[in-house]
Amino acid sequence: MKSFVLITCLSVGFLAAAQAEEFRTFTNAKGQSIKAKMVNVANGAVTIQREDGQQFTLPMGTLSAVDQAFIKQAGASTPPPAAPPSTTLKTASGPNDKLTPEQVNAAVGTELFSANMLWETAATDVAQRLGLREESKTKAQSSYRLYPKADLQLFGAHPYSIALYADNERVSSISMVFANKGDLFSSKGSAEMHFDKDSTPAQLAQAAKIVRTAMDKDLGAISEALTKVLGEPKKERFGDGAGRMNMQRWDWRGHSILLADAESGDKEPEYVGLQIVTTAFADAGGKAAKTSDVVIREHAKSNIENRKSGDVVINDIPMVDQGPKGYCVPATAERALRFMGMPADMYVLANAGGTGYGGGTSVDLLLQGVGRQIRAKSRSFDSWDGELKMRDIARSIDKGIPIIWALYSTKGFNDTANKRTEVRKQVSDWAEWKTKVTGESATNQLEMDKETAHVVLIIGYNKDTNEIAFSDSWGERYKERWITITEAEQVSQKRFYVVGF
Repeated sequence: MKSFVLITCLSVGFLAAAQAEEFRTFTNAKGQSIKAKMVNVANGAVTIQREDGQQFTLPMGTLSAVDQAFIKQAGASTPPPAAPPSTTLKTASGPNDKLTPEQVNAAVGTELFSANMLWETAATDVAQRLGLREESKTKAQSSYRLYPKADLQLFGAHPYSIALYADNERVSSISMVFANKGDLFSSKGSAEMHFDKDSTPAQLAQAAKIVRTAMDKDLGAISEALTKVLGEPKKERFGDGAGRMNMQRWDWRGHSILLADAESGDKEPEYVGLQIVTTAFADAGGKAAKTSDVVIREHAKSNIENRKSGDVVINDIPMVDQGPKGYCVPATAERALRFMGMPADMYVLANAGGTGYGGGTSVDLLLQGVGRQIRAKSRSFDSWDGELKMRDIARSIDKGIPIIWALYSTKGFNDTANKRTEVRKQVSDWAEWKTKVTGESATNQLEMDKETAHVVLIIGYNKDTNEIAFSDSWGERYKERWITITEAEQVSQKRFYVVGF
């Protein structure tokens, strides 16, 4: 009898675990639903995974009583899965699958692939193989990136950027960008140094020819390296809306290697890009399924932090380091889109937005172009003009929506923000801090410099001290800085944009 009871209890445990791995309909308190499966539960939040592999973390309290009971039964400490969704692992065999990882790595030029699919491998392991540094880590997403030195060759050509994206620490895709109009005319350095340009007027006058020649060279080398090992590619169309482009495609053991020759609408050369994605994603043409607004709304709200200081800040926004080029608009848009549950790549967004050589042009024109790509991904994209007003900022931040702010990122502005942010970390008396920053901002005169046009994300505010928190696409060091509204208004372009529900 005791044995029977033991077997029965084990069966219930196995049943709960099996149910947690199955897709079901989750419903929130308002009756809105989404089909997904449970991935993990921790600290009062549940991570669910939609059928296309997209993951979201929501407060358990936002779900129906039935769903909360299901989650508790399935286990409140369910670990992250050892592999991504089964939909990505069910792949039809292909003619190249008999090739060994060593043979395919010969085309890559480094030890990238192994006996296990990338999607079954820890992101940190693959990042280490490629020499990538961690760029960003949130509750559900992480990314790794490298802007390689000139001597690195992969697929027979030099990549200017290598990025790895991961969901719950498992690789979801790899992106490499070779010859392109941004990096070929980049600046003297990253972060605040990207406003100091290297390119001469003579180079810019021949820019299109220089980019096209470099792109053709890289396309030829990469295609030859892959074709030599994997055979002739398929020719396919890939992506959404304005970002849709022609691709050469090679498949191997559940991986699709996609090579793009990206041009703008007027046939201006943009970049050579190589992506490694699941064959399921490639079969879908790179089109992501629309994420339910209710899921995004709950996800956004769950990341609002109310601090004892009076600060209200949105956390868990992915970081993207734009590197030594003027890609602040597409990099910032990528951050906003990924926070809103949509996959994005700054190079694809730059192409859709018509970015200039070296990265810059009109911020407004760029955002109009990027906006079309954002709407194609089924997210709203709104803008307005005017002064910085605390009520407008608070209204958006309190919904969990960061604001894209166009400004002039001058040396005086950055010096003030850097110093203020460091001192602020040591504050214990916030009434005294309010008096201090009010006095400083009243006398601080910041000049505009139109050569430093830039965009950032406004991610927080403090009504008592009249400060706002903003985040640059320059790496983790710049993910949260503070400035008063009085000072910010002096360098504002008075243009604001939001990627919303």
